[in-house]
Amino acid sequence: MADEYDFDLFTIGAGSGGVRASRVAAAHGARVAVAEEYRVGGTCVIRGCVPKKMLVYGAHFAEDLVDARAFGWTIEGKRFDWKALRDAVQTDVTRLEGLYGQTLGNNDVTIFNQRAVITGPHEIMLADGQKFTAKHILIATGARPFVPTFPGSEHVITSNEAFHLDELPPRILIAGGGYIANEFAGIFNEFGCKVTIANRSDTILRSYDAALRDRLLQISIVKGINFLFHAEFESIEKQEDGTLLVKLTGQEPCVYDAVMVATGRVPNVEGLGLETVGVELGARGEIIVDAFSRTSVDHIHAVGDVTDRVQLTPVAIREGQAFADSTFGPGEPYAVDHSCVPSAVFSHPPIAAVGMTESEARDAIGNIAVYQSDFRPMKNVVAGRNERSLYKMIVDSSSGRIVGIHMIGPEAPEIMQAAAIAVKAGLTKADFDATVAIHPTMAEELVLFK
Repeated sequence: MADEYDFDLFTIGAGSGGVRASRVAAAHGARVAVAEEYRVGGTCVIRGCVPKKMLVYGAHFAEDLVDARAFGWTIEGKRFDWKALRDAVQTDVTRLEGLYGQTLGNNDVTIFNQRAVITGPHEIMLADGQKFTAKHILIATGARPFVPTFPGSEHVITSNEAFHLDELPPRILIAGGGYIANEFAGIFNEFGCKVTIANRSDTILRSYDAALRDRLLQISIVKGINFLFHAEFESIEKQEDGTLLVKLTGQEPCVYDAVMVATGRVPNVEGLGLETVGVELGARGEIIVDAFSRTSVDHIHAVGDVTDRVQLTPVAIREGQAFADSTFGPGEPYAVDHSCVPSAVFSHPPIAAVGMTESEARDAIGNIAVYQSDFRPMKNVVAGRNERSLYKMIVDSSSGRIVGIHMIGPEAPEIMQAAAIAVKAGLTKADFDATVAIHPTMAEELVLFK
């Protein structure tokens, strides 16, 4: 490697993408350093998808304990302790943080637990004043919740703070219509909070298939979640008793115990010194990169949410892997394919999707076939729960190739992972039809479409 530099790679940000890139680069023989000013693990591990999924698991017991009666179980004296769950989640987050740091250490990656700034070509300065040079610099600083500015906006919380609440708010307003808003709405609702979602448009989860969006909306309303559409903040006033008086456009003023904003995420690029070396940014503040994660400066790369390509942890990990292999590995450089990326919303019930929605397929292909299965899962039937699942398969009529699968129902994300492989591989409806079903399962609906 390049002995004229202190390091072959200096990574700023130890989230999922940065850790993967650093570990793999070191395994290829590179001298690697990572700077992380907060906690190793990044958004996903520390304050994102991992602790959130743990809360989702905890929330599911609210309905499971009720449904258990229909299966012969008598459970007496049940109660929910928010602090017990909160602390258990944070304990496991700390465990995972240690494992991430151990992984880097085992690969001889140098870790600096402080902020790093680019001060010139191939040059990085730490918060304590130390300066280092590196042949390659990788920006993997992720993104943060966007908080709109309005009178009283200082009183809101974001998903970051939701994991650390001292008490559950009896009444909570969640602003936003995306996956974070709907996931936390389901969590808080199952924990007994009165939840209201306020969305500035009339559509939730706008990137998902319309049929699934409508189904989740219907089920959420039945579960007791209130929705306000075309509602934006005018002001929030903190009352003497600590409650919040919220004024939204088109709505009567209403009092809540907490207000959470989940209105998107913005890349963490401020104060990194990017302007010092001329790294080009996009309209949303994202770092502009090419297919190989290269910025406008040849020795600086960026991966993950800071590039605002696809803000998903597995995508950041793949980008980090591809960067490290391409830059330090023995093989030919390769780029990540950002098409046909599966995703999930861990709502109640969850949504999972891969490929084109029905409307996207009609616009792009024209002649398509749509197969649907609208059914009541066996567990819900026995429990007396009327909640129905919906699976959709979108097929290119001319070739029979499946171009999209969309699901809402119990365990939909678990089922979708294998289905996404089939869609990515270009399999056809006939391939699914020729596959023997596993019965009785919800997943068998995917091979029984008529």
